[in-house]
Amino acid sequence: MKFIAIIPARYASTRFPGKPLADMGGKPMIQRVYEQVKRAVHDVWVATDDSRIFETVKAFGGKAVMTSTEHRSGTDRIQEAYSKIGEDFDVVINVQGDEPFIQPEQIESLKECFDSKDVELATLVKPFKKEDGFDVLFNPNSPKVVINKENEAIYFSRSIVPYIRDAHHTEWLDKH
Repeated sequence: MKFIAIIPARYASTRFPGKPLADMGGKPMIQRVYEQVKRAVHDVWVATDDSRIFETVKAFGGKAVMTSTEHRSGTDRIQEAYSKIGEDFDVVINVQGDEPFIQPEQIESLKECFDSKDVELATLVKPFKKEDGFDVLFNPNSPKVVINKENEAIYFSRSIVPYIRDAHHTEWLDKH
């Protein structure tokens, strides 16, 4: 299979403007993400609507493509970037521009999902553990995913799902 990874990165984040360019031990965050992804995928691109991010990626030797400022999601940005890149790939991997600690093994695990002809879409998830603590469970910056018995994602939320009606919130970690 032929894989491409596209990293959507915009400057105008409402929670942390300029996050892709934030310094992380002497390198911008977007470079840290790019380098991690490059260890698992040969073709890696950054899709951005900002010339500062574009120039930063080019300066460290990465590949970048400019996209519209009008996109409502990273997925929309990736679709435009993919069409501009103009090559055919079997699978497009979306790695968020704020995941500098993603491990190549995680990406390899995701790639393996596509060994099955039945798989059209896959995402990485991990269970919450009691030792993670209550604050992790409540953190809106950590998306929650409900999966069914076939390990298929059926619901995504930034809030705790499911809400456990008959239990005090201090008991929720035991029940998730």
